[in-house]
Amino acid sequence: HVQLVESGGGSVQVGGSLRLSCVASRPTPLMAWFRQAPGREREAVSAIYIGGGAKYYGASVRGRFTISQDPSKETVVYLQMNRLKPEDTATYYCATDYRGMWSPPFSPRDYNTWGQGTQVTVS
Repeated sequence: HVQLVESGGGSVQVGGSLRLSCVASRPTPLMAWFRQAPGREREAVSAIYIGGGAKYYGASVRGRFTISQDPSKETVVYLQMNRLKPEDTATYYCATDYRGMWSPPFSPRDYNTWGQGTQVTVS
């Protein structure tokens, strides 16, 4: 059973940047980032197929966020977040063990493994 650990969250001013990291305990084909703000549904942020595969972005973050795989570790994925806005404030979760069939792979119900989350606050 794969395990995920996120890090890199924090507080930042509007327009600032943060980089989140997600480390998996073993390689997996697809890793994704979701976020959830209080009182709101979990929202897909980005996803990446490991090994040079496709990348996907939610409409609200496209052009500001970049997902990438560590060049030397296929178990590490980053989410570079630039030009942060107050509406980006949320707990960010890494997910894997995807069992869905859709493209983009953005349904939370299709992921069976989640990290503990890391808080991002933009003010």
